[in-house]
Amino acid sequence: MHGEFKVPGGKLVVVDLDVVDGALANVRVAGDFFLEPDSALDDINAALTGLSADADAQAIATAVRRALPTDALLLGFSPEAVATTVRRALQKATGWRDYDWQLIQGPAVDPVVQMALDEVLATEVGAGRRKPTLRIWEWEKPAVVLGSFQSVKNEVDLENAKKYGMDIVRRISGGGAMFMEAGTVITYSIYAPIDLVQGMSFADSYAFLDEWVIVALKSLGIEASYVPLNDITSPTGKIGGAAQKRLGSGAVLHHVTMSYDMDGDRMVQVLRIGREKISDKGVVSANKRVDPLRSQTGMPRAEIIERMVDTFRGLYGLTPSEITRDEFEQAHRLVADKFSTEEWLYRVP
Repeated sequence: MHGEFKVPGGKLVVVDLDVVDGALANVRVAGDFFLEPDSALDDINAALTGLSADADAQAIATAVRRALPTDALLLGFSPEAVATTVRRALQKATGWRDYDWQLIQGPAVDPVVQMALDEVLATEVGAGRRKPTLRIWEWEKPAVVLGSFQSVKNEVDLENAKKYGMDIVRRISGGGAMFMEAGTVITYSIYAPIDLVQGMSFADSYAFLDEWVIVALKSLGIEASYVPLNDITSPTGKIGGAAQKRLGSGAVLHHVTMSYDMDGDRMVQVLRIGREKISDKGVVSANKRVDPLRSQTGMPRAEIIERMVDTFRGLYGLTPSEITRDEFEQAHRLVADKFSTEEWLYRVP
């Protein structure tokens, strides 16, 4: 069995192993990490050999840590990274380049249709009717997008939302509210088979699925980094946030919204929780907390998106695609039956 795990912001860890009578055997850990002393690699292999194939990631990491000499130095990886790689080998996880990735850019559609498209496209990938896909969203009108478990009245100032003509919609993933205006954000979704994140915790999978965009942002001169659980940030401020949903169909939906030229002061007029976050941090203006990509790069939004697409293509490959007529029809049925209903929007009043 073979497993690989690229540590977000770190190095590649590779594990080859066999399972004999329910236990790990012939374990060989490798990678482009740094490890001192050299003999510590033998200690890691020995610690893994004989462990139950049913051991969870925490037990595997603990065994590795206990086996390391007190003066061991691990750079670019950790016992937890080794454990994740072992679990990925045992669960026959796939890698990015095992797939023929598709690209959808646009079109701009109603916010409630965007919510439905996310569910439809993820379901289609899980069912094997669509290849794994990266979708770059475009916004037809302004909206507040609530996380699946957020309260409408606690999160949104309904009077100000109406004043600024903002729709209120609810997505299927958890996490916080997103403030969307056309041309001011960059939103993308990844629809992938669940095998891509097999063996990973939710926390690991968030950073794993967004590492490519960190690479893209760094190529633009932004000192971008990932802050657990789900924030993309830089020394001058937060750039964006991620949310994720694993569907019973066998797919993972992962989406991110990054601010390009966000009106932070308007955002806190519409989002109640935004006011509290700003107040808690003693910041006068939201523009000082959410730092848009435009101010950091001076580049047009379209050029930033082009760099992101080029980065993904260079790392994993990417073929142009589009939303099919059937997928649009499914989305519109979901809008009518679910996403536009009071029952869905106010499932948490």
